[in-house]
Amino acid sequence: MRHEGFILGRLLSRDLTRVEVHSWSDADVSSEQAMYPVVILRAGGGALSSDYTTLAEDLASHGYIVVSFDAPYRTVITAFPDGRVALRAAGGDFDRMPSSATQHLVTQLMSAWIADFKFVLDQLQELNANDRTGRFKGKFDMQRVGIAGHSLGGATAAQFCHDDPRCTAGIDIDGMPFGNVIQDGLHQPFFFLMSDHSKESGSEPQTVERNIESIYDHVPEGKRWGMTIAGANHFTFSDQMFTKSPILMFFLRRAGVMGSLGKRRGLAITSACVHTFFDVYLKGAPADEMNRLPTLYPELKMGITTAFPLL
Repeated sequence: MRHEGFILGRLLSRDLTRVEVHSWSDADVSSEQAMYPVVILRAGGGALSSDYTTLAEDLASHGYIVVSFDAPYRTVITAFPDGRVALRAAGGDFDRMPSSATQHLVTQLMSAWIADFKFVLDQLQELNANDRTGRFKGKFDMQRVGIAGHSLGGATAAQFCHDDPRCTAGIDIDGMPFGNVIQDGLHQPFFFLMSDHSKESGSEPQTVERNIESIYDHVPEGKRWGMTIAGANHFTFSDQMFTKSPILMFFLRRAGVMGSLGKRRGLAITSACVHTFFDVYLKGAPADEMNRLPTLYPELKMGITTAFPLL
């Protein structure tokens, strides 16, 4: 956190050394099944993979091998095993740019984000076939690959599923789409999980909504899903709701950015939505499990409002 300076790293963030997780390093792959479906989980903008620990742990607990990765010079900070540290390049800092400049930059960088997904899947296929340690060999079911991302990660998930047939099913979590997936649509099952943008106005949210609806309308019936979480905000889906300081959250709430949904409730709903969708389309669970979600979580509404401006 030192790289963020005193205000962001100390005053407006919590001490992350006090965070307790439910994961173990170097754990063996369970022998309960011969192989497991794989989910690639991508953060948004410059966010860290660790910001989505809750989602990753929930998916792993439901029988998925979850792979997440940081991208040097695009993620806010990337630490390498040998001690080297790469900070996000100034040209990739979306948070400090006006919306028009952000969209132009994202369009330019989308090919790099797509290449990240392709590289990770290539490496998983190689590890699955030739892991010399035997730890992962044959454990990845590469015929059942889910792609999920938040914000820009969600936009990339949609375009990747358009470009690469290795994507079995995908989820865009509150991300505004980019690329020719908007016009062409998708043939794989796809899920748009949105926060509550019902109070937004202006031409940009309307354009984003039309783009999402264009993709949605081109996904075959029975494979397309769109839900909105009432009272949710763009950060509802990540652990940043907990790791950012109460001071920052107080001011964001006063500014009307945070919404009314409790942070634990938001993560619980998000986790249920994500693993249920993949249970249906990667494990063959009944599709009615998706229809049951709004009865279990009344905050869930069928349909899409708009995607939040990229952060």
